[in-house]
Amino acid sequence: MSVPLSRRDLLLAAAVRTPASGIRHEVFARSPSPGVAVMAYAFYTEPRGGAMVSIEERWSRSDTVDVAYIRRSRDHGRHWGEAETLRTGEKRPGGTFRLHPRCCFVDASGRFLEFKIEGLLPTDDPLEGLRQWNIHYRVSGGPWKRIVHEGAEYNDGHPLPGVWTGKNCVMLGDMACAPVNAPDGHILLPVQMTPLGPDGKLANPGGGYTYTDVAVLHGRWRGSSLSWTMSDVVRGDPRLSTRGMDEGTLGQLDDGGWILIMRGANDRHPDLPSYRWISRSSDGGRRWTAPEPWTYDDSQPFFSPSSCSQLVRHHSGRLFWLGNITPANPRGNRPRYPFVIGEVDRRSGLLKRSTIRQIDGLAPGEDPILSLSNFYAREDRETGGIALHMARLFAGGEAPWSGDAYLYRIPV
Repeated sequence: MSVPLSRRDLLLAAAVRTPASGIRHEVFARSPSPGVAVMAYAFYTEPRGGAMVSIEERWSRSDTVDVAYIRRSRDHGRHWGEAETLRTGEKRPGGTFRLHPRCCFVDASGRFLEFKIEGLLPTDDPLEGLRQWNIHYRVSGGPWKRIVHEGAEYNDGHPLPGVWTGKNCVMLGDMACAPVNAPDGHILLPVQMTPLGPDGKLANPGGGYTYTDVAVLHGRWRGSSLSWTMSDVVRGDPRLSTRGMDEGTLGQLDDGGWILIMRGANDRHPDLPSYRWISRSSDGGRRWTAPEPWTYDDSQPFFSPSSCSQLVRHHSGRLFWLGNITPANPRGNRPRYPFVIGEVDRRSGLLKRSTIRQIDGLAPGEDPILSLSNFYAREDRETGGIALHMARLFAGGEAPWSGDAYLYRIPV
């Protein structure tokens, strides 16, 4: 059953700020109470038209989805059906089972794919996920399957080269770590892995909060199932990025080459410059260059905190990047504002300085713990603009974890 917006929702939607740039935003899902943050996103489910699915997550602590709600729409999100509750945690023998929904995606063949990460956490500490997370997917509402590399040596306990469940993990970062279609019909999925040291134990060579490497999974259709293989691993220099490489996002250039933009960090070493990092591939995403700081098209680097970002390909062929750029060197994750959009030069793979526009930032009187980071962006099929789903998150202070989920409409 389709449910129209309530009067309260309409009033909230009417309270839209319209900057000179034409960017508008409205409440998409409101927090139910102080101490609970809402992060909500919407994805198309068919290759054409307005069929969509919405995932609303509620958080009361870092890296934990307390509960999620699924809603569906047939009219580009004007009306949403009744919510279906998705249980994201339960006590089981050996610990607490945790599930985090991740990005949804319509591939080049028109199939609808959903992704999630799952793990059994012995004491329900989110950091235990660094040894437990695995990636699962399903096609068009079918059964869920764990992503396992093709070949007889790989299985649920050893799903990918260098990954053994219980020792380390493979995971999808945030919703912005979205799959993309490759021209050969493959699906490319950027993932991150926690590395093992020579002693076979979890390694943290940078000394930051966590440490990860990045890779790209290649999904190839075999009937109605996908066969997965993994690219070379992209490893950072722990002397330059204390948390390694993290939360990659993919874009293709005019010459057919690929760029992989990644999150870095200066966590616990704020004297280091905090950059975005770029790696390149000229063979369809199998082999990647060593990461280096990503720059503007005038070769000048820019500061960016440790946060996710996303490349979005537009139907016109333009390639946009969304993320945080700060005027001064950030410290670890903060500040996670301003939040900007810019266009990528499709020949050089660099960010066009002249195209940078601020989407949102810290308003006068707001607490500087504001985080504009957890997001997902897509092209809006009706307007041709960019639709951005992002929480205005306040993680700290007297009422930790609060904030509403917003929908931003960005003309391009």
